[in-house]
Amino acid sequence: MKKRIVSCPACAAPVEFKLSTSLVTVCDFCRSIVARADKKVEDHGKVADLVETNSPIHRGQTGKFNKKRFEVVGRVQYQHPAGGVWNEWYLQFPGDRVGWLAEAQGKFYVTFERRFADKAELPSFESLEVGHRFEMSAANQQSPSSAVGGFVVAEKGVATAHSADGDIPWAFRQGAEHRFADLHGDNDEFGTLEYSGDHPRGFFGREASLAELNLEGDGWAAAVPTGANTPALQLNCPQCAGPLTLHAPDQSQRVTCASCHSLLDCSQGKLEYLQTLNLPVVKPVIPLGSVGKLFDTEYTVIGFMERYAVWEGKTFPWTEYLLYNPAKGFRWLVRNQGHWSYVESVPLSMLKKQGFDHTATFEGEQFRLYDKGTAYVRFVVGEFYWRVTTDEKVETRDYIAPPRMLSFETSKSDKGSEKNASLGTYLTVEEIEEAFKLTDLPRPFGVGTIQPNPSHSDVWMMWGCFAVLLFLLDFVFLSGATKTPVRQGHFFFAEIMAFAFPAVLAALRGSFEVNRWSNSDYSPYAKSE
Repeated sequence: MKKRIVSCPACAAPVEFKLSTSLVTVCDFCRSIVARADKKVEDHGKVADLVETNSPIHRGQTGKFNKKRFEVVGRVQYQHPAGGVWNEWYLQFPGDRVGWLAEAQGKFYVTFERRFADKAELPSFESLEVGHRFEMSAANQQSPSSAVGGFVVAEKGVATAHSADGDIPWAFRQGAEHRFADLHGDNDEFGTLEYSGDHPRGFFGREASLAELNLEGDGWAAAVPTGANTPALQLNCPQCAGPLTLHAPDQSQRVTCASCHSLLDCSQGKLEYLQTLNLPVVKPVIPLGSVGKLFDTEYTVIGFMERYAVWEGKTFPWTEYLLYNPAKGFRWLVRNQGHWSYVESVPLSMLKKQGFDHTATFEGEQFRLYDKGTAYVRFVVGEFYWRVTTDEKVETRDYIAPPRMLSFETSKSDKGSEKNASLGTYLTVEEIEEAFKLTDLPRPFGVGTIQPNPSHSDVWMMWGCFAVLLFLLDFVFLSGATKTPVRQGHFFFAEIMAFAFPAVLAALRGSFEVNRWSNSDYSPYAKSE
């Protein structure tokens, strides 16, 4: 295709349309929206300044995805219904094919539009509910060869078009509202339904890592760090002038000053004071800024919060550490009564609930419902990728199959709702100390919710040890001339003790499992009334 160059109707500067399908482009000189008409171009007004997110992606870069070359030709910046912004980049593939690259919360999703038949029966926006699953058949699509299957609604909301840059393949209007639903599909598919017209449009693809995008040019090697020890952004608190360090400035929406405990907004490219948190200070046992290696990946601790739930009138607190790696995104470390777990997000489509929501299946393993309720935020410090506040609350469901836990969190607002799923894996205190080069961390008390059971091999090993002990006792008490009734009696009691101790261990193993469920309303060991 030959690129079309026209004069900006607002400032007369040269404006280039790189895509034959582009309906508008943004003038680099005066930030006016230049729209195509039948025989001329029109000025549709100026766009707001882009929020600086320090994204590693820039217009003009080239890359390769699924062995197909592309160029980044434009982007739209959306205002999320819960606050903050996210970028949607437009990629030009061979033949003027357009791809979409959504960038949010440290993740990247590449999608392409999938055309539906005019009479396709797709769910209406009003009928969608987060967590619900529906099937999309090939009859709904103009291309029967496209992949189809089941999808779960992960998020539903109304976003606002905030700003734009470069070529846009639709008629961008600043401030226009866009109703959307994000979907998690079978086979790791990701999709978005956009309800901007009479008929919803569908965009489907998958999550992609930065390495898979093979981006080049525009200082890419310097812009995309691979480890946790990357240069952080040094700022000062606007309230007390204390030092602030942002490890993920392109993703963070909130940061709390450790000096004056001011909650600050950083989603608009600058720090803005919101409120002072007049709450008891909770000290993290892993200092902010610490770097640790977990599962062969280096992470930096960038945020810390205390959350709690109320059960039978009692408050049960726990703490969470937000981890960040530029290439991997965000993970969590959760500490509850001294027990640790490593938590990562998983697609909702990989999870299946059964039996009146009392069980869930993941990777072929069945998890039992442990608890459900409401989780509240009580204290925060550091930076976070969403607009966290101390009055935030989410509805939760936790399912366990030690040493793992599946957790579901559902949040709602006036303009949308969202459901997230995560998988937690138990870690010992020694593993945490080794990862972060720490010593003398507090040891846990009681049985952890997903603490592994004492293994059967431990009991059998004890039996083996006591078999050897019996042999030695036999040699000492009953061999040769040493046979006496007294020594035979001693051996009898020693034999009882030798066999009883492994049996006690087996009983303790059963007690261990009962104690795990002691704080759950769904204990399989609860006595029926």
